[in-house]
Amino acid sequence: MELRKNVRIAGGEVHVQGEALFSHAEKDFRSFGRSLYKYLGISYAKFYKMSALSQLGFLASEILLKDFENSVPDPGEVSLVLANSSSSLHSDAIYQESIESKPSPALFVYTLPNIAIGEICIRNGFRGEGIFFIQENFDKEFIFDHAKELISSGHSTLCLAGWLEMDMEGDYLADLSLLM
Repeated sequence: MELRKNVRIAGGEVHVQGEALFSHAEKDFRSFGRSLYKYLGISYAKFYKMSALSQLGFLASEILLKDFENSVPDPGEVSLVLANSSSSLHSDAIYQESIESKPSPALFVYTLPNIAIGEICIRNGFRGEGIFFIQENFDKEFIFDHAKELISSGHSTLCLAGWLEMDMEGDYLADLSLLM
């Protein structure tokens, strides 16, 4: 298994392979995420309807896959292995607030963390394995071992793997890697 690229998004900054790519004075994800989206020149209207966790994963995957468009294998051979510690509690709280007036099906759909995987797969047409683990702390070795098994078994030729967190306080961290 080979690490092809890594992206880390946290605290208003984006680093690719450890090098700064983008920063924004506003650290809150809503403002930062929209600025990063515009900076990347993405045109995908559904982005604005996604939960913050899905937007974070979407942005990280867009950065990871940039420059790999022509080398991405069969979409059925691309897998995602993600984890976090708070599941979808951030989205759950927002949905819970909507119940007070009128429950929103558009918010309800994001009350599972694996929806972030679904959004990335829909955008890119990926049809490989997808799993979202809930862990107390980022266990990179565990995540990468799972990705390695998918690749070595022939189920995948490419895997997006790592940590995708949006906690109740609005702190966020995407630490995703592209593995082959």
